[in-house]
Amino acid sequence: MHDPRSGELLGVVDVSGPAETVHPTTVALVGTAVKLAEASLWRCHEKGLDALRTVAVPVLAAASAPGMVVDDHGWVAAVRGLPHLDRVAMPTADGPVAVPGLGLCVPEAVPGGWLLRPGASGRTALRLTLELDAHPPRAVVAATNVWVYPLSTRHAEVLLLLARAGRTGMDAAALSTALYGHVGSLVTIRAEVSRLRKAIGGILLARPYRLAPEVEVVLPDLATSPFVAGSTAPAVRALAAG
Repeated sequence: MHDPRSGELLGVVDVSGPAETVHPTTVALVGTAVKLAEASLWRCHEKGLDALRTVAVPVLAAASAPGMVVDDHGWVAAVRGLPHLDRVAMPTADGPVAVPGLGLCVPEAVPGGWLLRPGASGRTALRLTLELDAHPPRAVVAATNVWVYPLSTRHAEVLLLLARAGRTGMDAAALSTALYGHVGSLVTIRAEVSRLRKAIGGILLARPYRLAPEVEVVLPDLATSPFVAGSTAPAVRALAAG
C-alpha cells in the first residue's frame, strides 16, 4: 500500500497460509483492500487541501505578485497570477524550490503548508547542468543558489532525452521506445518519471514530459561521453554518433 500523495510505501496487506489453501479470489481481495485504503488516504488528502485553501485565498489576495500555496508534499491548494499546477517539488525550510512561471522560490511557512512566490528580483533564471560522467551522474541546478541532485543511471538518461527533445517533450510511449527500443510497460516509465519529478520538482513538467521552458540546459560533449557510449538505452547510445 502506497501513500497516494508521495508514492511512499506505507505497508503491506499480508495473507499468509499454505499455498494449497489459498482461494482464487484471495489475490483480488487483497488488491481491493489496498485500493480502498489508498482511496481513503486520498480523500483525507483532498480534505486537507480544502482546509489549506481557507488559509491560501486571503494570503494570496494580500500579495501583489504571483504565487501559490502548497501542502507539505507540494500539492497545490491555490494559485494567483499563474496557470494551475497540480504539484511542485516538496518544499522544505532548508532550500529553494523551482516552480514553473515563478523560477526559484524560498518557501515561506503558512498554517498547514507553504507560500511560494518569487523574491524581490522577480523571476530567477535557472540553469540545469547534467554532469553525466560524474560518479554517480548528477543534475546541478543553479540560480541565486546552487544545489545538486545525484541521479540514477535511468534518471540521467531520462533527463538527457528530455533535454534533447526540447519544448515538444516526449510522452511515456516515446520514452519507453527511446530507453528500451520498444513500447514496454508504460506504468514503469510513469513511475520512474514520477520519482524524478519528486526530486527536481518544477524543472520537469508533464503531459508531455518536458523540461520547463525557463530552464537553460548545459550538456557535456555527448560524442566523447563514457556515460553516453555505455548506455543500454538505444536513443542515448545514438547520441554519441551525433
